[in-house]
Amino acid sequence: MAFVDQVKIYVKGGKGGDGAVSFRHEKYINMGGPFGGDGGHGGDVILVVDEGLRTLMDFRYKHHFKADGGGNGATKAMTGASADDMIIRVPEGTTVTDADTGEILGDLVDKDDRLIVAAGGRGGRGNIRFASSKNPAPEIAENGEPGIERNITLELKVLADVGLVGFPSVGKSTLLSVVTAAKPKIAAYHFTTLVPNLGMVRLEDGRDFVMADLPGLIEGASQGVGLGIQFLRHVERTRVILHMLDMSGVDPEEDPYTNYVKINQELAEYDPALLDRPQIIVPTKMDMPDAAETLATFKEKLAADPKVPADIKIMPISALTRQGLEPLLQQTANLLDETPHFIPKGMEPNVDETAVYEFEEAEAPFEIMRDPDGVWLLVGDQIETLFQRTNTAFTESLMRFARQLRTMGVDDALRAAGAKNGDTVQILDFQFEFED
Repeated sequence: MAFVDQVKIYVKGGKGGDGAVSFRHEKYINMGGPFGGDGGHGGDVILVVDEGLRTLMDFRYKHHFKADGGGNGATKAMTGASADDMIIRVPEGTTVTDADTGEILGDLVDKDDRLIVAAGGRGGRGNIRFASSKNPAPEIAENGEPGIERNITLELKVLADVGLVGFPSVGKSTLLSVVTAAKPKIAAYHFTTLVPNLGMVRLEDGRDFVMADLPGLIEGASQGVGLGIQFLRHVERTRVILHMLDMSGVDPEEDPYTNYVKINQELAEYDPALLDRPQIIVPTKMDMPDAAETLATFKEKLAADPKVPADIKIMPISALTRQGLEPLLQQTANLLDETPHFIPKGMEPNVDETAVYEFEEAEAPFEIMRDPDGVWLLVGDQIETLFQRTNTAFTESLMRFARQLRTMGVDDALRAAGAKNGDTVQILDFQFEFED
């Protein structure tokens, strides 16, 4: 099955139902008054974690998700039905980002975690809500509010306690296949592993942890070379890194120490915090004839490097003969017991205890522009939302909208901009004449 770990989708909450204009007409009841009900709430678009999913494959061919709108209000003050929410299931470890602003909306890691990514609109009020002593029979109702719409990016970062890193063909897949029930593809060429493979390690003392065989790194991966970021995003959640190095000496041009430095450099360039995580150096293929000599040379170079911690663990293994596997797994479990979970890059809380409050001018409710045909254009979220909630089928609703515009200062602003009596003014697709 194809592995998909990053997708971009469009989501839109359902529109709220329109409020109703209706009057009570019953036998023996004179002047019954307004009786129009409110519209129902539009459906939300909600992401929910499904532990049965392992990939974002379901989004490969479907990219648009729109929730249903709420029902319209009805006579007898009946409220329209609220729409059902649209549930979108995602795998554990999905990070959700606004594709247009880059804002991280949420991180879904546990079973049944929920995140509303596009809220549905509120229902409009029916004319029963606008009755007053001055206007006991209003022909005023609101349209439902539009639902939120946005483009979002879903990024899967595998949930593993232990990550196996290293150049291609150092034995990551072989180790995983020996210590877990996972069956990754293994072959004697680079990039056998093209997708993350996970397996559960269970120790005799009852402890267990999830190990991930992650696609091999090459130099320049943090800039997108090779599998690049496709690999690096998956190491963000791991708490312990097993840095695997080939000691077979089969390729004389391959220097384990050089490879060790390159891999750490790629991790640091992607996220410097990755080097703060517990790391065990795992020399592999120790059953090969030249492995002991290669390991001795590697240790000499490592000891001469001032950047390498003096207490870093080096635990040689041979997956073929199972040499060193049990001590490695025990040490890994010990490190996990004392290592907290890490927060993915970009989701760190603000640790600054001081708060700075600055005056920010409120966003202008509208802007005035003029198109080449001389039409005055009113634009802005507030004024457009106000219009969308106005039921233009009723004169009284339009009069109310005109009063709201005047209160917002639209008349004065148009006059100051040079609008003359009879000029055309447009909000979205609605046009009217300016009267000075």
